Amino acid sequence: MSFNTALSGLRAANQDLSVTGNNIANASTAGFKGSRAEFGDVYAGSLIGGGSSAGSGVLVTDIAQQFDQGNISFTDNSLDLAIDGTGMFVLSDAGATTYSRAGYFGLDKDGYVVANNGARLQGYQINSSGAISTGVTGDLQIQTQNIAPASTSAVDIEFNLDSRATAPAVSPFDYTDPDSYNTSTSLTVYDSLGNPHVQTNYFVKDPAPAVNQWQMYVKIDDQNVITPTASDTPISLNFNADGSLASPLTPASVNAWNPVDGNGNNNGATTPANFTISVGSSTQFGSEFSVTSVGQDGFSSGRLSSVEVDKTGVIFARFTNGEAKQLGQLALATFGNLQGLTPLGSSSWGESFESGQPIIGAPLTGSLGTIQSGALEDSNVDLSEELVHLIIAQRNFQANAKTIETADTVTQAIINLR
Repeated sequence: MSFNTALSGLRAANQDLSVTGNNIANASTAGFKGSRAEFGDVYAGSLIGGGSSAGSGVLVTDIAQQFDQGNISFTDNSLDLAIDGTGMFVLSDAGATTYSRAGYFGLDKDGYVVANNGARLQGYQINSSGAISTGVTGDLQIQTQNIAPASTSAVDIEFNLDSRATAPAVSPFDYTDPDSYNTSTSLTVYDSLGNPHVQTNYFVKDPAPAVNQWQMYVKIDDQNVITPTASDTPISLNFNADGSLASPLTPASVNAWNPVDGNGNNNGATTPANFTISVGSSTQFGSEFSVTSVGQDGFSSGRLSSVEVDKTGVIFARFTNGEAKQLGQLALATFGNLQGLTPLGSSSWGESFESGQPIIGAPLTGSLGTIQSGALEDSNVDLSEELVHLIIAQRNFQANAKTIETADTVTQAIINLR
């Protein structure tokens, strides 16, 4: 019996050495979760029960994975991702769903976000309106081709006109004569081919007694763009006594713009290139003229310049034309029993009966953690602790070997009895 008891100790110590050795081997593996060998003693059963007996050895009851958080190390790759808190990345490996904490991600030739083993990162897609659809997950893909240009369809500008100003000395308005208008401001708009054009807005104070009324003249590349184009057609701005805008309360229309280059050539852009101008909550206060906000929705073509991932897992693509476009949101999964997951290698796990079904959601929802871009989660193995445990496992192995040696000596003594 002592031989069997010692042999079970040798087997257990050897398995403990294997688990510790595997932890040490993966001390630098990103996303790796260490394990520990858990033991239970063995007693022989008796049909009649009662009494006491010596134990029959030891067995390994479980090799338990430890899913505590590893340290986060920062990198220079924006697609290196670390999870701070609960959750696992959801991956599709040739159609099979796997889960991982290793955030080595990059782009394949088709622009899909993939792990270093080729599995595709799963997340929520962008719907037709450009919003993230938090329904079914799918492969996340980055738009790597050039972004097409978009013509300006709306201009929004807000400003303050100086109520102390007087009507210009020169009349009528002539954009070539600064004395015929009070002030002006410019912005860039785009035609359907993405060519930039300069829109200039000129402001003329009406003479008394219309002290709260101004005229806004709009020109693009020095063209008249509001019907009729034969003359300078203004947009009338009327203000209340408290300086707030009375009209226009609805956007005005640029309805006669022919986008041409410096030589007067259209070069194929849409004509007329119409859009609206909104002056929002512009004011007329007793302070200097100022533009408080300006914006328009057109842009030229652009190439992909960078990819960013925010803490909620939303992926943004930034282009050389200054545009940013959200492309999706990665998903995280958690389980009722993480230790029940089946290890698959390459720092990935699979669902099992013991783990339960995955609970999938966006980062920072429910109990799920946050995403750190440009970072990797280190192995959670404490190397110093494992080296100490290695010594203990070695001592246990040697002690059990000594039990066998002693039992062998006793057996030989019995055999040698005459």
